[in-house]
Order: sequence, then C-alpha cells, then structure tokens
Amino acid sequence: MLLNIFIISLLGFVTLYVLRGIGMITFISGGVITVLLMTMLISGLTWGILKTRRY
Repeated sequence: MLLNIFIISLLGFVTLYVLRGIGMITFISGGVITVLLMTMLISGLTWGILKTRRY
C-alpha cells in the first residue's frame, strides 16, 4: 500500500515537473508540486523504515 502511494506520487511529481518545466502546464501552482514532493518523500521514507525494521 505504502509502496503504491510512493510510486504514484513519484510518477505524478516527475510528470508535472517535466510538463511544467517545458511550459505545457503553467496553470498548476508550485504548491501542488510541493505537496506531491512531500508525499513522495514521506511515503518513501516510511516505506524504507518499515522495510528495513528488524523484529
């Protein structure tokens, strides 16, 4: 579940970042990209911690 959130937010972030960078999507504010970046980072860190935690 957490890995799926990470992958979806990563793909969404990269897509928006590239499309906004080349000027195709200029109406999306930087806040949306920041939210996607934070979602990607938090879910990725949480997944990594849960994956490597020893029981």
